[in-house]
Amino acid sequence: MTVGRPLLCALLALLPVIAPAEIPPPPENAKLELEETWSTGLIDPSRWYLMRRNWDGGNHGNVPENVRIEEEAAADGSKRHVLVCHAHGDQYTGPVRGLWNKPDRVGGIIASKAFFASGRFEVEMRVGGTEKLPGGPEDPTRPNGAIPAIWIYAGWNVRVMESLAGGFVKEAPLYHPYLQKWGKGNAFYTSEIDFPELGKKGDFDHALYNTFNHSRIHSKTLPVQVADGKYHVYTTEWRTALRELEGLQDVQVIEHKGYWWIRELNFPFDRYWGNPVKRLGKDRYAVYHGVSATHWIDGKLIGENTADVPAIAAQLSLGIWLPDWAGPAPWQESRASFGRIRVWQYHDAGDVRGLLTNDQPDNFKPSGEPIKNP
Repeated sequence: MTVGRPLLCALLALLPVIAPAEIPPPPENAKLELEETWSTGLIDPSRWYLMRRNWDGGNHGNVPENVRIEEEAAADGSKRHVLVCHAHGDQYTGPVRGLWNKPDRVGGIIASKAFFASGRFEVEMRVGGTEKLPGGPEDPTRPNGAIPAIWIYAGWNVRVMESLAGGFVKEAPLYHPYLQKWGKGNAFYTSEIDFPELGKKGDFDHALYNTFNHSRIHSKTLPVQVADGKYHVYTTEWRTALRELEGLQDVQVIEHKGYWWIRELNFPFDRYWGNPVKRLGKDRYAVYHGVSATHWIDGKLIGENTADVPAIAAQLSLGIWLPDWAGPAPWQESRASFGRIRVWQYHDAGDVRGLLTNDQPDNFKPSGEPIKNP
């Protein structure tokens, strides 16, 4: 049957309009544990720390000199303080230097002193700006070659002698042979959620939302509409839970730092992925695991990660950096700016807290010389 255009339009008009899901309020038991507005004009060292640190390839790290509080005018003419993380592109030749004393491809990162687990993270961020500046990107809203980002991260190595790498080691309770990375006898634990990373290969119309649970990684590329040089509010809700593990017995675990750890190579690794477990009774255990990370921008649902979500508390990081996978950065300077930040904590049953309490160490000196095994 052929339907005429006027009739078809009338029928379509009757269909319900499905709007993007809006963010619900935090749970009643949520506790606001961090609220930052930078109003003092200073970075509070009891809340935040700056790092001189490099990771990934194709860049010369991140330095404290590229992070500072600046005053800016709002649309209504009022002024406020914001955190600005500067990025130096391929053409930068100024005085600020990074790894190996190089001036180019150097960013700026700040991280919270506090460690957070399940909860809501709300960050106001602006990428670049609306005004084209001398030495800046051709399009000031799209600093190609840089990655403005918001993420939580905790990572640490547990090392044993290579001759012991294939099994568990009594003197190193957290060592797990299935978590070996970057060399024999080195187990690496990771807890990370990226929400988001912008700018991969110069693309600011899509964002990377990644979850890392030790050796497991889950990545989503989601469409976003933020490349306008204006502030947007990025919100992520992280949930954890306990999941009972059938068949795990007391003789297969040890206690360390308030948690129980599986020490049986024959117990299926894909049932716990290296996470600790909670003792529920004789021969009864439940694994701490991440359930989901749900993401909104300006209150509108963007997407959700439900695989490889971590459970271990980590630090909130903000900034802009220049890895090789971002592509060329044919400019001198750009920036990412951060306004109000709020973090609510939910204290879900699956949270692993107090396990890691150390800040990320610098891995190169102010001179640019690398620091070995920081």
